[in-house]
Amino acid sequence: MTNLTRSVCLALTALAGTCAASSACAQGGGQDDGEAYLDASLSAEERAADLVSHMTLEEKAWQTGNAAPAIPRLDIPAYDWWNEGLHGVARAGFATVFPQAIGLAATWDRETIAEMGEIIRVEFRAKRLQALADGSASERYHGLTVWSPNINIFRDPRWGRGQETYGEDPYLTGEIAIAFIKSLQGDDPDHPWVNATAKHYAVHSGPESNRHREDIHPSPYDFEDTYLPAFRAAVVEGGVDAIMCAYNAVDGVPACASEELMQTILRDQWDFDGYVLSDCGGAANVYREDSLNYVDTGEEAVTLSFNAGMDLICGDFRNEWSMETEHIIAAVENDMLDEAVLDRSLERLFTARIRLGLFDEPDYDDDVPYADVTAEDNDTPEHRAKSVTVAEKSMVLLKNDGLLPIREAPDKIAVIGPNADSLDALIGNYYGTPSHPVTILDGVRKRFADSEITYVQGTGLIGPAETPVPDDVLCLDKACAKKGLKAEHFDNENLQGEPVSTGVESNAAFEWFSPERHTSVRWTGYLKAPESGEYRFRFSSQNGYRVFVDGKTVIDEWGVGDAPSIASGAISLEEGEIYPIRVEGFQRGLRGEQKLVWSRPSDATGPAVAAATDADLVIFVGGLTARVEGEEMRIETEGFAGGDRTAIGLPAPQQTLLKALHETGKPVVFVLMNGSAVAVNWADENIPAIIEAWYPGGQGGDAVANLIAGDFSPAGRLPVTFYRSVDQLPAFTDYSMEGRTYRYFDGEVLYPFGYGLSYSSFDYGKPKLSAKKIEGNGEVTVSVEVTNTGDMDSDEVAQLYVTHKGVSPAPIRALQGFKRIHLKKGESKTVSFTLKDRALSVVGEDGARFVPKGKVEIWVGGGQPVGRDGLPTPPGGKTTLRITSSTDLPD
Repeated sequence: MTNLTRSVCLALTALAGTCAASSACAQGGGQDDGEAYLDASLSAEERAADLVSHMTLEEKAWQTGNAAPAIPRLDIPAYDWWNEGLHGVARAGFATVFPQAIGLAATWDRETIAEMGEIIRVEFRAKRLQALADGSASERYHGLTVWSPNINIFRDPRWGRGQETYGEDPYLTGEIAIAFIKSLQGDDPDHPWVNATAKHYAVHSGPESNRHREDIHPSPYDFEDTYLPAFRAAVVEGGVDAIMCAYNAVDGVPACASEELMQTILRDQWDFDGYVLSDCGGAANVYREDSLNYVDTGEEAVTLSFNAGMDLICGDFRNEWSMETEHIIAAVENDMLDEAVLDRSLERLFTARIRLGLFDEPDYDDDVPYADVTAEDNDTPEHRAKSVTVAEKSMVLLKNDGLLPIREAPDKIAVIGPNADSLDALIGNYYGTPSHPVTILDGVRKRFADSEITYVQGTGLIGPAETPVPDDVLCLDKACAKKGLKAEHFDNENLQGEPVSTGVESNAAFEWFSPERHTSVRWTGYLKAPESGEYRFRFSSQNGYRVFVDGKTVIDEWGVGDAPSIASGAISLEEGEIYPIRVEGFQRGLRGEQKLVWSRPSDATGPAVAAATDADLVIFVGGLTARVEGEEMRIETEGFAGGDRTAIGLPAPQQTLLKALHETGKPVVFVLMNGSAVAVNWADENIPAIIEAWYPGGQGGDAVANLIAGDFSPAGRLPVTFYRSVDQLPAFTDYSMEGRTYRYFDGEVLYPFGYGLSYSSFDYGKPKLSAKKIEGNGEVTVSVEVTNTGDMDSDEVAQLYVTHKGVSPAPIRALQGFKRIHLKKGESKTVSFTLKDRALSVVGEDGARFVPKGKVEIWVGGGQPVGRDGLPTPPGGKTTLRITSSTDLPD
């Protein structure tokens, strides 16, 4: 077979997943029976090394991309490494959707995270079996290499992807990551359930608009003190199988070409033995002119990256960037890249695939951990029930003036707000599809079944309330004699060629579930305006869309690809006039729903206020969704830019409505749904009860309703600081930690890191030390008795903070221990923590970590030892430990 024929074959197999029927592939020769890579008795490393030795250069180059094609002559199946599992199996149809990652961190509960991870790993295996049965196993989002968790530090609330993280603290992030990684992968390294991937390595947290060009120069202190600890924990303690290198550069060198990051630190210091993959497009960033442009050519870029330790390249489907295959071949042929370096990466990759059983599926040996999983083990009622439990544990009660819990169902409840009946507000980003979603409205209706429930949206997230355009204003003809719209359906995403079907439909709406769609639709007709004034139109969709009215482009959001949008456009219309309308949209994925929505000139606030006035209790559900905060998004509006935020207050339309509801004099419960801190200053001063619900997952409405009713006592704690304003923060682009997070911000905040209220109350005894002084290489046990002094059984989160008085540049205080415990009313339990080496260490300005000689102040309590007006200091106690000698710590 010629190189050209082989390249054509491999390109085809990348699309088709097999080339068994291809005559060109057949010419490559059959497999060599008896080869070592076929011997299952050998180790995965031995089999991988032998397998790579049988591959041609072209085959090797193709196998370094995320969409790796089949090589039939070697019995190598096609495989796409790209899969997501941030808070459940993502982007592959129905799955159990747990709370967004920031909500998982708010549980402060390692055991709950581990139990959730065990469910998610089962669903990945079940999904894999489904994919094998239906022939989709080689497609994206059907593999067992999971590109989660995101353990970047959420250093600034403006970052749109902060919702994907475990918050602002290195220790909390590392501990949640360890629990998640270990439970995902399981305890048999030779037969992992899945490969977890810690991302994005390193020093990565926005802005989204500049992520492909950002060159970050952290101080040695911040680098070691803030940006590396969670990754170290994921590798050294979590045993994570994979690392994803980031888009940005660190100290002038692209992260995906950094020998310091991938070899010196990751492999030499931390003994990482897994594989490293690029963020999607990250390898191209090394040389592209519109990105980091570190070198001039793709050949130079792949040579630097593979030499530095990167093993797998993810392309960027949004920008149609290649997998760099041709550059790899050229680099080797031109003696720039040693083929042995390429072999090293491939051996790592095939070792991982062999360990996952991808060469043995679906007939696994009985002794492998996942042998008993079936395709029916996905999205079960038991899994969804666990999602409710996790959501309940993630809820943070921010304020309660005695309104909650609602023990007796009110006669009338008004549920109002843009997130009250929103699926988007349940799932955040990087999500699966909940098969039985429960919105907040659904949950309230179920839990308060005897109450009369009225629902009014009242406002949109960042603009007027949007409702579906009704059928009766849409017409086929200019005279509006016939209702409906002409619909043209195409078998591609770009309305190309002749439509595959044409007909009359009542509205511009489309809903589908399975199989995978890559289609588009155009609706044309007329619209009769019911009133005069400004209208706003949008096509509610996960994909691209365009709306034209009266021959004018109202909104063009075509080509947004993977990023959802809520962008709308305005046009003024006259009552009774009939205008031509055209709506276009494309469909991508296994399931989706699209519909034409509008906001009308008449104010929607009036009906919301009327509903509140007539109610005994008002539940306002607002905040944000992943339609306005997220990854590299096309949204530019007041307070938001490209997925990030420019302001952190509650969006103005929601604030206006909330004030109007308060003025009715009726009690208001404010349910805040969001993935980042929102400065609800006015609400804190005026609304009697505020619940932080995050993006609580597919069953989140049940959890919120149960909390309101008092079926459990809330015990979630904030994993981020809620500031009062961005005016309290340094510039978003400043990666220095000075003045950021609870560890270095010394001003008054709205709600501090670690904060959360309960329906019960607790008392802490004085912390006791196993020794009052230790040497720098010693350890000490800290014990404290915690008592539930309230009238309700409840969880409590005991938090231990360490302060090195007089040591610079140490943080103000640092979390170094936490335990979530359950206490019946009147019950006491002793909680113990062990402190040693890293928990008692600080970092010098040179980045060296050591345990300093001197006094260490230790606080154990229900939060940080801080308060403010209207916010008392949590219960807890202090003690002091003396360290008698200084000790340097290894990297």
